[in-house]
Amino acid sequence: MKENKLIRDIQPKSETFKLIQKYILNKYTITICLFLVWMIFFDKTSFLVINELNGEINKYEEQLQYYKTEYEKNDAFYKKLMNNKYEKEKYARENYFMKKPNEEIFILVVDSTKVAKK
Repeated sequence: MKENKLIRDIQPKSETFKLIQKYILNKYTITICLFLVWMIFFDKTSFLVINELNGEINKYEEQLQYYKTEYEKNDAFYKKLMNNKYEKEKYARENYFMKKPNEEIFILVVDSTKVAKK
């Protein structure tokens, strides 16, 4: 009786082993699995490399958008300077300390050590 029970317990395992051997340990299945592992991890165009390159593309697209907005701001400022004589004079006086003839410029410098103590 005990032997009969043991045989019944072993037999389903052998059936599952046969199924495993038939489908999973098949040479085509092993070849496909090895191919997928190779393509995902080791190839020059692997999934990991493509994912990294897509990250770089996204970073460069964000930089491109930033530079486009900066260009638009600078272009608008340039057009405003070139079309308005008063704006051009104001910009030259503030940034380059230019002056008219017979005019003096006073540059006030604040001592940063005294400002920090307050």
